[in-house]
Amino acid sequence: MKIYTRTGDQGLTSLVGGQRVSKTCARLESYGTIDELCSQIGLLITYCTQQSDIETLTDIQGKLFVVGGYLATDNTQRDVRPGNIVTEEMVTSLEQEIDAINACLPPFRCFILPGGCRSSAVAHVCRTVCRRAERRILSLKEDGYEIDAQVIAYINRLSDYLFVLARKLNQDQQHEETIWVRGK
Repeated sequence: MKIYTRTGDQGLTSLVGGQRVSKTCARLESYGTIDELCSQIGLLITYCTQQSDIETLTDIQGKLFVVGGYLATDNTQRDVRPGNIVTEEMVTSLEQEIDAINACLPPFRCFILPGGCRSSAVAHVCRTVCRRAERRILSLKEDGYEIDAQVIAYINRLSDYLFVLARKLNQDQQHEETIWVRGK
């Protein structure tokens, strides 16, 4: 199978179901940002040392394919495939991960500057890409597209997970967090 098709050379691509759209449309921007986040998480995995973190992040990458498939489907033209449905269980699973990590961290009392050890810094980059993906998805909703509430909840929870993971990674590496001091 050839990797190139030449069908996108005029700036168009196909959604799930075959509808042709501009590569600059809001729907493509939303799932393209999900793709970028998935790649950034792949980079983050290369800096993680604990197998449990690697397994969780790899699972999240798989779930981001579900989110991307959902966003790539114009549900006014066709039904979303069962494998592209974000479930309440996916959201709950992230909440459980957040709670487990948070239980092992010192209380969060002030703003933390992104950074620290390399894995924490990359987790913060993932968090900000995730927030951008959330904004792109919300802009689709504001433009009148139907977006399932679980998709929004999952991406919102994912950015929270990446934040607590960044804190955990600093703690694992015995690297102090840099606290933001107003005026400095």
